[in-house]
Amino acid sequence: MPFDPYLHFQGNCRAAMTAYQAVFGGELQLMGYGDAPDATAEMKASDGIMHGMLLTDGRMLLASDFPPGFKGDPQQAVSVSHIAGSVPDAKRVFAALAEGGEVIMEFAPTFWSDGFGMLKDRFGTHWMISAPWRQG
Repeated sequence: MPFDPYLHFQGNCRAAMTAYQAVFGGELQLMGYGDAPDATAEMKASDGIMHGMLLTDGRMLLASDFPPGFKGDPQQAVSVSHIAGSVPDAKRVFAALAEGGEVIMEFAPTFWSDGFGMLKDRFGTHWMISAPWRQG
């Protein structure tokens, strides 16, 4: 059974997940804190996302903003790994996610792949983008 990343944002979940949908495609579902049946007044006044889900190619990327009134910690020490179907697609994804972010390791051939790179995007999410892995 695969693991699905769940990212936590500090108020920019909607923008991040919308950007990720533009990069990866798929169906985006967003539920705000104010949409909860038992939402408090503070939740109803919030434009934060309580649960977001991007479904693409049988995979899920899940996310939310921290609850209203709770600052939360910025993302760190975890990377989302994406293995693209080809080198050109991996380069496209890497470039799109790097826009406005910080490249940690330039996209380049490695001993395990014809292309791999690491970055922190403009939303604070760390990514490892790879072309298909070399066999043997």
